[in-house]
Amino acid sequence: MSLLLVLFYFIGIPALVVAVAVWLWRKTDSSLARGLVILGTMVTLAGLLWLAQGEKWLADQQVRELCAKDGGVRVYETVTLPPERFDKYGLIRVPAKEFAKLEDEYFYVWQVKKYRNKSPVVRRDHFLVCRRADGKLLGEAISYARIGGDMPGPWHESSFRCPKESGNSLLQEQIFKKVEE
Repeated sequence: MSLLLVLFYFIGIPALVVAVAVWLWRKTDSSLARGLVILGTMVTLAGLLWLAQGEKWLADQQVRELCAKDGGVRVYETVTLPPERFDKYGLIRVPAKEFAKLEDEYFYVWQVKKYRNKSPVVRRDHFLVCRRADGKLLGEAISYARIGGDMPGPWHESSFRCPKESGNSLLQEQIFKKVEE
């Protein structure tokens, strides 16, 4: 059903607009009227393109601008740990603050701020890794994302993230280092 919707939107409607324009072109002899037919056709087709992609383009630009201001990973203190603290992937277990146990030395906080709630969604993901003992902020990662804004259908929504390399895992990799033996 969704493929039919896409075909209708990207082929059917533009073909109909062009067919009406050709019919109007043949019906008139006035150069002014023909100019208006061409202008109307171009505006209609541009409007259809804008409805299909324009909001995504604007949201992607907003993500780029926000990312340029404060996006990225910042490490304020690195922590050296023995190799047995790391799993087979080279990561340590750092729980979210709400799930951290008293014996957990470190925790992370994930804050999400939505700049736009309707599709396409624009949001800010802010990860903070802290040490429980003194509450010190060890590092933070900030990224921005656009999610959705596509034609409806059974497929997964597209997204755009800036910076591409960001998030909690990358932040933890940069904070926690293995002791060199």
